[in-house]
Amino acid sequence: MTWIEFVQIWIIAFFTISLFSFLYKDNPFYRIAEHIFAGLSAGYYVGLVWHAVILQQMINPMTEGGKWWLVIPGILGVLMFSRFTKKYHWVSRLPLAFVMGNTAGIFILSELHGKVIPQLRSTMLSLNPAQGLEGFLLALIITIGVISTLIYFYFSKEHKGTLGAIAKTGIWFIMISFGAHFGYTVMARISLLIGRILFLIDDWGGSIIWLFS
Repeated sequence: MTWIEFVQIWIIAFFTISLFSFLYKDNPFYRIAEHIFAGLSAGYYVGLVWHAVILQQMINPMTEGGKWWLVIPGILGVLMFSRFTKKYHWVSRLPLAFVMGNTAGIFILSELHGKVIPQLRSTMLSLNPAQGLEGFLLALIITIGVISTLIYFYFSKEHKGTLGAIAKTGIWFIMISFGAHFGYTVMARISLLIGRILFLIDDWGGSIIWLFS
């Protein structure tokens, strides 16, 4: 281990412990780490947008490829900054409307082909018992879950009798889905916590041993 690596490990350990100190209470060390993290993230994204968007997708194609029509989206992008003026803030609505319309059109197609149609295909399973008990039960559970969940969101008729019973079944499937998503989120956060703890034990602790060795 070199002295540069030693200093880097201690800086990372300081900010890691400072962020964990919020578990006790809000304190100046946590606020310092939070502000530095926010500032570094903002600076990183500014540099990312400059190199990956402005240079690669506008300036370089214009100067090297002769695509001068890209000056039009460039002007629209500049007009977005009129939001910071009191007199001409309404001008920013023009590029904003273009961005929202264009983004909505792109995402509608991507969501339709990437999520809606594949999910529809995944729920249209065969209920043929010949596929085996496991496949039949899986298809039956998915069919009941999809139908009962859709009926729960059917508000044109009061949920009473058979309709109410099916709607309550849909609530159970919705709660199970929410619980599964929440559990996945918790496990993802725990994996990040384990990574930070291992860093403090292995790297930071190893640097302390190296310092006194």
